[in-house]
Amino acid sequence: MSSKIVILGAGYAGILTAKKLARKFRKDQDVTITLIDKNPYHVMLTELHEVAAHRVDEESIRISLKKVFAGRRVNVVLDTITSMDFEGKKVRGEAGEYPYDYLVLAAGSQPTFFGIPGVKENAFTLWSYEDAIALRHHLEALFYQAAIEKDPAQRRKLLTFYIVGAGFTGVEMAGELAEYAPIMAEKFEIDPSEININIVDILDRTIPNLPEELSRKAERRLKKMGVNVILNTNVCRMGQGFLDVMQQGECVRKKTSTVIWGAGIESADIIGEAAKVLESEERNRIKTDSYLRSLDNESVYVIGDNMFFTPEGAECPVPQVVENCEHSSATAAHNLVVEITGKGSMKEYHPQFHGFMVCIGGRYGIARVGFPKAMINLPSFLAMFSKHLINIVYFIQVLGWNKVFSYMKHEFFTIRNRRSFVGGHFSNRTPSFLLAPLRVWLGAVWLYEGIQKVMEGWFNKPMLTGFFGGANAWYNQVLGLSGGAETVTAATEAATGGATEVAGTVLINWNLGLFRTLFVSGKALAESSLSDLAFRLDVPLMNWFVNNVVLSSESMQVVMQSGIVLTEILIGLALIGGLLTFPAAAVSLVLQFMFVCTTGLYLGTFWMIFAGVAVLIGAGRTFGLDYYVMPIWKKRWKKADIVRKLYIYHD
Repeated sequence: MSSKIVILGAGYAGILTAKKLARKFRKDQDVTITLIDKNPYHVMLTELHEVAAHRVDEESIRISLKKVFAGRRVNVVLDTITSMDFEGKKVRGEAGEYPYDYLVLAAGSQPTFFGIPGVKENAFTLWSYEDAIALRHHLEALFYQAAIEKDPAQRRKLLTFYIVGAGFTGVEMAGELAEYAPIMAEKFEIDPSEININIVDILDRTIPNLPEELSRKAERRLKKMGVNVILNTNVCRMGQGFLDVMQQGECVRKKTSTVIWGAGIESADIIGEAAKVLESEERNRIKTDSYLRSLDNESVYVIGDNMFFTPEGAECPVPQVVENCEHSSATAAHNLVVEITGKGSMKEYHPQFHGFMVCIGGRYGIARVGFPKAMINLPSFLAMFSKHLINIVYFIQVLGWNKVFSYMKHEFFTIRNRRSFVGGHFSNRTPSFLLAPLRVWLGAVWLYEGIQKVMEGWFNKPMLTGFFGGANAWYNQVLGLSGGAETVTAATEAATGGATEVAGTVLINWNLGLFRTLFVSGKALAESSLSDLAFRLDVPLMNWFVNNVVLSSESMQVVMQSGIVLTEILIGLALIGGLLTFPAAAVSLVLQFMFVCTTGLYLGTFWMIFAGVAVLIGAGRTFGLDYYVMPIWKKRWKKADIVRKLYIYHD
């Protein structure tokens, strides 16, 4: 018997539910999954403030639904749903009608204005991709306008900002704006002291979800950044160019050109329509049972921001946060599978929330994380680290490596004005064409090494016994572990052409269990140069492999050493030509690591390791064949079904 599942909304909860169901029913052609949203992309709502204040580009928060569901049996429909017929089991949109057997309501939220006059018409909101772009353009135009404004009063009005609501959205936007405004002021030659940023809330502290200690910490940070924190203050009305707030029992008018509204949310309009039929609570949240089904209709599941459910033993309903979207999607997907297949048992919803994080600008964060009965407060650096780590986990679930790479690129590798908790240390400011000479030289050295081994006969006769044995004997002599002149001769003949005594110096000899670290010189330290200092990782597992596999027979030696020679030559040619530079540099690093673990490396050749790291990413795109080859290869690679399904590519 066929089953039709319709999921309304491509937010985090909707996407995860669709992906989980697609995985469970990937071989069941009788089950169809339809995801409906008004946009062809998913938006990371928690990062909108970063786009609004131009810390990151807009594509960093937008994820194509076509890419998310590539290779999966999910029918993504672009439509705006206008009505729902629960008795007839169908939803209607502007573009069509969609019958269902099971409906999942995950349409998300929108700002609520509490009936305050003029707010909806005049305030900027921050709850969609379009909101973030509109606010960013407004801010850029505003500073330009202020720079050419001659009237001091009008200029003051242009540079006065109000953020209403001191919850997560308001505080993060205030911090972002306080960080961004001085940058724009410098760009347009405006005195930063003319900028006036205010955050207003009717409550007596910021971010009430956090303990009072952290709320006060957030307030101190905002004030340090130049933000006026105005609490216990209600908004009376708003109009074009002004905001009225209640102070000392009367409405006081504040002149401003920018009011950003972040004072609360309610369910999306279509869920408001559903709330007229299904039992609901304040702000149109649909009440559910413990299995996340509507109390009035068991074929309707409600998840994410749209649900109103108080877990057993809890005092408050589940919060409208990302973690609730993640947990509720897993429960709903499981219960749908049970209902459709008739196998297993339904699960009740028992979410375990692990805390909250808020960033105040790109450099400072506050976090309280852990388990429900064991929460800890994190210092700023760890708070920001945790926030980025959670975002990466978020992206792994939605779009895998593709979005993780994009996120790191936007947040760390292209960040400007040091707007990151690690400053600008990872930002790629060096033009890639400056790496071309280093890439060519590294390739030339590898090519020379390979050709030299060919001339020494590495293709024809076993050489590795003497190669490894000589190195081991040399280290043993320096360490004082062997005493015979015969061993010393074997260790030094290759380098000197005759028997020579070794008088070395041991700088480091640390036995760390799984491996031993050696750093020695073949001479007295005062007489040593870089070519006398050698570093080695003595790894027992690697030693076993060399002795029992590589040196197991003369024919095996020839095979292994021929492979090394060919690899060195191919690495050299690839780096010189700038062709497939990333894999060539990666293999170069692997070879260097193998040498460190077997024969060790003199410090005089350590530059090759650092050069390999330097040319690892993008060094072949300038004055190299990768400039032509990589775009073609990436385009073809992305078309492979398994690649699209596993997201093992980046844009």
